[in-house]
Amino acid sequence: MLKQLEQLRKRNNWSQQDAADRLGIAKSTYAGYESGYRRPPLQALIQIANLFEVSIDHLFGRECQPTIEITDMLYNEKQYLSIDNVPLDSDELCEFIAFIRVKRGIRTE
Repeated sequence: MLKQLEQLRKRNNWSQQDAADRLGIAKSTYAGYESGYRRPPLQALIQIANLFEVSIDHLFGRECQPTIEITDMLYNEKQYLSIDNVPLDSDELCEFIAFIRVKRGIRTE
């Protein structure tokens, strides 16, 4: 988290005092978060994530993969789903989607 905090602050061209003022905390508290001397409580993590417009996962260096709608794969040749390293063709993909919907109890028209 230390690395991300410093990078986010510098990306905004803020001093530690600027970031602390925006969070409503003392500079020493913010500097402690950035140096690792202090661990921010959950509420402070939420405020920091909101300030920098990132997720809490991003603060901890844990990036989430974007969600891809599997139905979008039917129309996008660059994305594919494979089983046993063999890509599914469009018919197999449609059957896969239908199977999952039936398994989940979702009716298809």
